[in-house]
Amino acid sequence: MLDIKFIRENGELIKEAARKKHIKFDVDKLLEADDARLKILKEVEEMRAKQNAVSDSISKLQDPAQRQTAIGEMRILKEKLLARVEDLRKANDAWKELMLQAPNIPDMSVPEGENDAQNAEVKTWGDIPDFKAKGFEPKDQIQLMQKLDMADFERGTKVAGFRGYFLKNDGALLSYAVWQYGVEFFMKKGGFTPMIVPSLVRKEQMYGTGYLPQGEEDLYRTQDNDYLAGTAEVATMGYYSDEVLDKKDLPKKFLCFSPCFRREAGSYGKDVKGLIRVHEFFKLEQVVLCEADHQESVKWHEWVNRNTEEFVESLGIPYRTVVNCGGDLGLGQVKKYDIELWVPNENKYREISSASYFHDFQTRRLNIRYKDENGKLRFAHSLNSTAVPTPRVLVAIVENFQQADGSVVIPEPLRKYMGKEKMG
Repeated sequence: MLDIKFIRENGELIKEAARKKHIKFDVDKLLEADDARLKILKEVEEMRAKQNAVSDSISKLQDPAQRQTAIGEMRILKEKLLARVEDLRKANDAWKELMLQAPNIPDMSVPEGENDAQNAEVKTWGDIPDFKAKGFEPKDQIQLMQKLDMADFERGTKVAGFRGYFLKNDGALLSYAVWQYGVEFFMKKGGFTPMIVPSLVRKEQMYGTGYLPQGEEDLYRTQDNDYLAGTAEVATMGYYSDEVLDKKDLPKKFLCFSPCFRREAGSYGKDVKGLIRVHEFFKLEQVVLCEADHQESVKWHEWVNRNTEEFVESLGIPYRTVVNCGGDLGLGQVKKYDIELWVPNENKYREISSASYFHDFQTRRLNIRYKDENGKLRFAHSLNSTAVPTPRVLVAIVENFQQADGSVVIPEPLRKYMGKEKMG
């Protein structure tokens, strides 16, 4: 959420943000709603002041008739005030609904574009495997994992429905190994507080992080109107909601693990088989709260993204990093990088990590503040990045490191957890 004062003073900038993000948003309608609520608020405050004045005068009246007349006037004023307070509630609700739709301002370095096809490549790393030179045709993730008895997709669908899966044997062990190595790798970066966080969260946390109202269709909702989060970021950001932090404790850096859930609404017909696009998965997530300073946000954004790049490099998986175009940014994101791993059978890169910063968009919604050196309360800045996503990363491992005999070489850092060098 943005500051209404900022929106009033920068209406054209908000319109430009909506245009660049390809979001429909009427700034003028919001300002009209703000004018309406402020007008009613002024009337309510004036009526309350008058009510207090009448109440004080009643206590001073000695004549019973005058007192009775004043009490009657007081009753009429109270009824009018109650009606106007209800009008104020409705006006505030209408205003808040529009405020929640106001887009954050993208960084000037964010490229133009309508969707992820227009994201701009900023780097590539690693050598794409040449299987023809090795004398064999590579198999895809499903063929490899079924042959090695690492996964069962048919029984996954039987038990969990569309996009369901079981990981088993080396498939399960490989996932455990990636988690263990991921924790070890990122904790060596320094300063992270490790946490296992809830996946079941209240709607306030979804609104606070910006996944509502924009992303409703992709969320699982419970019968109690709670939600299953698609990332550990949601619960982690709620950890300090409505709290005031000490500036000396910033930045706060978390490495959080949780199961994650996404409906993948609108993706029917896309990646219907295998582990690329599933409803239930697991992630280690980096979350940072820092001082309210743009350069601080930029610094930590580059840091968390580079952490994930280095993790992928340590596994030896070819990847590229792209900067997301305006149309591929969420409502609150100022800038985002995606890291995409090479998937040989598809002959393309597939996204496995996103790193974003938000300025105070999330913390203003969640009321996370700190006192600066002058004692002034300020909203912290927030950012996050995927650290380790499973099972999607397993796809890149088995396809890139497959051998002519159908076996898969295990990346060196994972071998101590697997107890061997090869699967199959």
